[in-house]
Amino acid sequence: MIQPEATVVLESEYQKNIVKLTEVDNYTVTIYGMPDDDEVITIKVDTFSAPKEVFQGTKGECKRADFVIISDTINKGKFIVFIEMKRGKKTSKEKEIIQQLKGAQCFVEYCQAIGKLFWEKQDFLDNYKCRFVSFKNITVNKKPTRYKSKDDIHDTPENMLKISSPNHIQFNHLIGHKK
Repeated sequence: MIQPEATVVLESEYQKNIVKLTEVDNYTVTIYGMPDDDEVITIKVDTFSAPKEVFQGTKGECKRADFVIISDTINKGKFIVFIEMKRGKKTSKEKEIIQQLKGAQCFVEYCQAIGKLFWEKQDFLDNYKCRFVSFKNITVNKKPTRYKSKDDIHDTPENMLKISSPNHIQFNHLIGHKK
C-alpha cells in the first residue's frame, strides 16, 4: 500500500534491529530494539504534500507528524506509534505538536479505510493501541535523556510522551513497556 520511498528501512546493529529516523535538516533519532521486518513498518508521513488544496488549515488539519511506526508482534502486541521530532532548543508550541500528531493519526485512519474498502480486509489496522511521542532537543546530546508524560500512558496526542535529548531510545519504551 505504501510507496517504498515513504518508508524507512530497518537496519541491523550488533544483530539487533534499529530504525534511524532522519529529518530533512539531517538530524536523526535512532530507535533500538525494533521488531522484525515482517512485524513492523515505519512511514515518513510528511513525505506527501499537505492537503492545502482541500482544507483551509485554520485548525491545524493540514499538519502531520514526521513518522508513524506500525507494529504487530506476538510478544508485544499491536501498536501504532506517532512521532514528531524537533531539532534543538527552540521549542514549538505544544498545541502545534498536538495538531501534527493528530494529522498523522488522520493519515493512518485514511490508510485503514483504504485497506478495508479497496483491499477488502475488514479488520485492517483494527485493535491497535496508539502511542504518541515527541522528541525535542535532538541535536543537544550532552544532556541525559529525559522522559515526561502527563499520564502513565501516552495514548492521546494531549498526553504524548515527551523525550528530550534522545539518546539510545528503546522501542519498548515508546509503546509503554518499561523492559
